[in-house]
Amino acid sequence: MFAVIKTGGKQYTVAADDLLKVEKVAGEAGDIVEFNEVLMVGEGADAKIGMPFVDGALVTAEVVQQGRARKVIAFKKRRRQNSKRTRGHRQHQTTVRISEILTDGAKPSKKAAAPKKAAAKKAEDAPKKAAPEKAAAKEKPKAAEKAPAKAKAAAKADDAPAAIFTAPKGDADDLKKISGVGPVLEKKLHAFGVTQYAQIAAFTKADIDKLDEALSFKGRIERDDWVGQAKTLGEESK
Repeated sequence: MFAVIKTGGKQYTVAADDLLKVEKVAGEAGDIVEFNEVLMVGEGADAKIGMPFVDGALVTAEVVQQGRARKVIAFKKRRRQNSKRTRGHRQHQTTVRISEILTDGAKPSKKAAAPKKAAAKKAEDAPKKAAPEKAAAKEKPKAAEKAPAKAKAAAKADDAPAAIFTAPKGDADDLKKISGVGPVLEKKLHAFGVTQYAQIAAFTKADIDKLDEALSFKGRIERDDWVGQAKTLGEESK
């Protein structure tokens, strides 16, 4: 017997013991998951076709592993704009082994795993017994509690990157418009003293090497053509 199921916006023809890769479903290796959107089930004259789903039909499967698909590269280039962008994406996937194909409301031999949220809620609702050591810790003065927080803040301040360029006067540009620059990298560039498109557009080879070494980019600034992108963005913002 085979069935046609729908999951993750796609349709799959499955039979018992089939190994299948589908869009990510919740669960860990060994868990049982259920697919209740069954479009067709059976063979030959006994086949049942749903409208859109077959009533009482259910397909169960065992999660084999959680993983990701091969990387897909998206490349975009603007003609005569000296601008190009390369990005990669890896889709989350779940490998499952089909266990049972059930019809007419039959119950599966193995139940699906309970959602983690429900298990976490039960754990929170359970009575909590405070250990003597924890009770004693709560009685410590607030000044002692604030000391570790101050130490952590001081350590973060020491770890902050030192400026290697002199930031130009004026408001900072939105450096996130440069391909490959996100919010975290933008903060690092500001800390290094890089804040405007015009500053990046005027970078010399020595400036690029200095910033490339500070960010451990290994030539990424030249590969992504930050200078060309900054010139284009600077002209568009005028």
